[in-house]
Amino acid sequence: MKIAVTSASGKLGAIIVKQLIKEIGAEHVLGIARTPEKAKHLGTEVRKGDYNNRQEFDDALMGVDTVVLLSGMDEPQKRVQQHRNVIEAAKANGVKKIVYTSIVGAEKDNAFSAVVQSNRQTEIDVKNSGLEWSIGRNGIYIEPDLEYIDTYQKEGEIRNCAGEGKCAYTSRIELGVAYAKMAIVTTHNGETYNLVGEAITQTQLANYINEVYKTNLDYNSVSVENYATERKKELGDFIGTVIAGIYEGIRNGANDVASDFEKVVGRPHKTPKEMIETFKID
Repeated sequence: MKIAVTSASGKLGAIIVKQLIKEIGAEHVLGIARTPEKAKHLGTEVRKGDYNNRQEFDDALMGVDTVVLLSGMDEPQKRVQQHRNVIEAAKANGVKKIVYTSIVGAEKDNAFSAVVQSNRQTEIDVKNSGLEWSIGRNGIYIEPDLEYIDTYQKEGEIRNCAGEGKCAYTSRIELGVAYAKMAIVTTHNGETYNLVGEAITQTQLANYINEVYKTNLDYNSVSVENYATERKKELGDFIGTVIAGIYEGIRNGANDVASDFEKVVGRPHKTPKEMIETFKID
């Protein structure tokens, strides 16, 4: 068996590669990265592969049995074709199975919906590929909130437009375990899973952070319009709009979904507090 992981130089890709190495050995795992030098530290073979370049993936997927296709980070209108480049190369090179990292989220009515729709189209393309497949829909990572904790402490609050909406968070480490299982275990073929943990409010998130980090943060909700204006000013129009759309989705219930994590991994997903504690140790 040879399993390839795209975007191996990224945070999630690297974690999936490391988890696969742990489970089946480095000789059975290879990373694919736009800049292979950035993934050399993974301790396994790394091949060049840019989502925009079909020929590179024809070369990168030679001899591969399963490819874990990580959703690209480009604008929604570009992603679908980029993913199709990998799918078509997989078909042409005798790959037997595609595992795709999709996302949870509202498919319409907010600024994040275009991103979700592009992921849903790739889900369709993967299912129609004629290959075996398994799809995960990632919850929102908890890590960005923890990486932002210095700013939260400075401001004394977590502020966004999620209101009392619940979000089923996950972490990259938990996802790494799940995707390794989905790549290896054939009983996951033909299944779509919500890879999320317990759904919590932003107030609960603040309370868990306070408990672990000994901070004194409050959660304050603002309107969708005001939050979008604030995020665009700080992050630029595209990213700011997307971030505001994510929290609007939480507000409206799009991220309060049932978890399939235990079906995949065989144990419950880590609790929000456990994920925060793990991040602090790391």
